[in-house]
Amino acid sequence: MNPFDENPKPLPGENSPQEISEPLDDLAARIVVGPVEPGDPAAPRPSTQPSSGGLVSLVGVTPPPPPSPLSFLPEDLRIGWSWLHLFFFGLFAFGSLAVIRVAVIIYYSSGQHLTQKQMEQLFQTKPGLAVGSNVLWFLLVLLFLYVTLAVLRDRPFWPTLGWRKLDPDGDVPSSPWLYLGGGAALAICVAIASSRLKTPDHLPIQDLFKSRTGAFSLMAMAVLIAPLVEETVFRGYLYPRVASSFSRMAKYLGSQPDQAVQTGTRIAIVLTGSLFGVLHGAQLGWTWGLVAMLVTVGIIFTFARARAGTVFVSFLLHLGYNSFIAFSAIFATHGFTRMPPHP
Repeated sequence: MNPFDENPKPLPGENSPQEISEPLDDLAARIVVGPVEPGDPAAPRPSTQPSSGGLVSLVGVTPPPPPSPLSFLPEDLRIGWSWLHLFFFGLFAFGSLAVIRVAVIIYYSSGQHLTQKQMEQLFQTKPGLAVGSNVLWFLLVLLFLYVTLAVLRDRPFWPTLGWRKLDPDGDVPSSPWLYLGGGAALAICVAIASSRLKTPDHLPIQDLFKSRTGAFSLMAMAVLIAPLVEETVFRGYLYPRVASSFSRMAKYLGSQPDQAVQTGTRIAIVLTGSLFGVLHGAQLGWTWGLVAMLVTVGIIFTFARARAGTVFVSFLLHLGYNSFIAFSAIFATHGFTRMPPHP
């Protein structure tokens, strides 16, 4: 007998399916036609097998398994990766970034000694190098998630990370143009609010605009690559992990299932959006007013993803946001031919 067969053969002494069905047929007949007299051919035959669990034991039906601890969660929060996986993902992400930067420095410092200041200026004076190394880092991050969540577990990559089509019959609008326009409107609001903040005369990200090639490279990455990768990581990978954990914690502490999901979702929206903004702080010279604006943007993106149940919505918002900034910069500088002076 193969233990993995769905219908294994009965062991010696076990009732076969045919033998088991006979007492059930007799029982059904008694229910339908009433009691039978002794000696009647329809009278049930006494079983010679010991009974340990009544009718359920007789027919060999196992009780249903207990409900999964994730059954009360929405489908988009029923994930298969743990906090340990997130820990190793963080190690890989920051470790691979450090390795890329060290490799670049070693390559450009071969045959000469670079001071600390010269190393810092290396990425500033070569904007194509800075953008290229960042794109390589993005690809490595996606590769890690693809191998550990899709290849090793034999699961579809994008649906596993929350990428689902917009449902025309869902609770949120299904028009992609609405979210693209919403992202552009959000970029306008952020630009107006940022203009009222006191900011430094020079920000690190402005170094990439010193050359036309660097500016176009940055805009291409911001539109074509960054929304896809960042939404997959923050809203597809990080958000459901945080929301699932805090929802289960709230339920364990006595909240009703719906209320527990609401609590976990709200906490995850704030934490994920805040981390999104803070991790962009270096580009903004840690100007906390600008970082706070980007935290707000991250919270809005995460709220939209949570409300719609799909990363596709936050991706469209992100794409509209970055695209408006890119096209505005190209228009304002006449295709980066009239760059503003840098201090």
